[in-house]
Amino acid sequence: MNPLAPYRRITIKIGSALLVDKAGKLRADWLAGLSEDIAHLKAEGREVVIVSSGAIALGRGLLGLSAIALTLEQSQAAASAGQIALSQAWAEALGRHGIVTGQILITPNITEERRYFLNARTTIQTLLGLGAIPIINENDSVATAEIRYGDNDRLSARVATMIEADLLVLLSDIDGLYTAPPAKDPAAEHLPVVDRITPAIEAMAGGAASHLSRGGMTTKVEAGKIATLAGTAMIIAKGTEAHPLKRLTEGGLHTLFRAATTRAQSRKRWIMGTLAMAGILQVDAGAARALGTGRSLLPIGVTRITGAFERGDTVSIIDPEGQEIGRGLASLDSEDARLVMGKRSDVMAELLGTGNRSEMIHRDNLVLVGAKENAQ
Repeated sequence: MNPLAPYRRITIKIGSALLVDKAGKLRADWLAGLSEDIAHLKAEGREVVIVSSGAIALGRGLLGLSAIALTLEQSQAAASAGQIALSQAWAEALGRHGIVTGQILITPNITEERRYFLNARTTIQTLLGLGAIPIINENDSVATAEIRYGDNDRLSARVATMIEADLLVLLSDIDGLYTAPPAKDPAAEHLPVVDRITPAIEAMAGGAASHLSRGGMTTKVEAGKIATLAGTAMIIAKGTEAHPLKRLTEGGLHTLFRAATTRAQSRKRWIMGTLAMAGILQVDAGAARALGTGRSLLPIGVTRITGAFERGDTVSIIDPEGQEIGRGLASLDSEDARLVMGKRSDVMAELLGTGNRSEMIHRDNLVLVGAKENAQ
């Protein structure tokens, strides 16, 4: 069976090591084959979005920089030169099939701040509506070590959920998830399907192995959590061979991470995928049970607050054992939240005034994670 058959809007992530060789040269023949595969998907009526690494790797070769270690400034310069080369490579490869491309460079604030998120989504969806293929990459020419995604696996998951993609395909140097890193454990078993990402599944992920990769299986599983909880399925497949998508459609080995059965609303997809929590709210057992029935989080159920956050920031909710059970948008800043935590709503009104909301997090701005979310 063709594993891509059920999906109409597909986001495909391409790693640097697939697109650029060790000498910093574009793997033009490989890109030509992939572009042919993508053109075939388009001809079938599917919409395709590409999240492509490779700007720094290409720019490094163009500028004659070391292939081993770069300073932040050198990485930014390499990205600046490489982004032009990368965009041109995609435009030429897909242009041979009559496909127009559009380049979009993203920094973390674009997916983490709601206003920018909506603007980016509109641009991508407009390009798709016009029959074009968006080529997306992190804007490494301005990103710093402190303010960046750090890997295109999670970026691609954020993009996929942003545009409500049905499927995210991570093309990698490995053909899916194994019970242990196969390079280290010959007895490792391949997992064709993952129904839900549990702590046991996360423990199976290994570290980075490629000469150009910043991520590894760990970031791919993290991407899977972002995508699947938002209702987007994910496939990890081997991309090193020619025509990797054709190989996949013809039965190539891969791992499918099933999407949550119910697609979350747009606002909740955004909350679910947030990469950095501004704070943590620990709740008691009664509050944890109430959240599981669809209630808002009230101040009386909060036992501890960690971090400094503003109203509207995304915070994590943990149970008495320290396990994350939800995420949501804070109705109060951290100073006011600490003032009213553990108190009844009427006391909250006395302390903060009647103009404030009576919840720490309203249920419309709250998402449960893990098994509870999938069950709703």
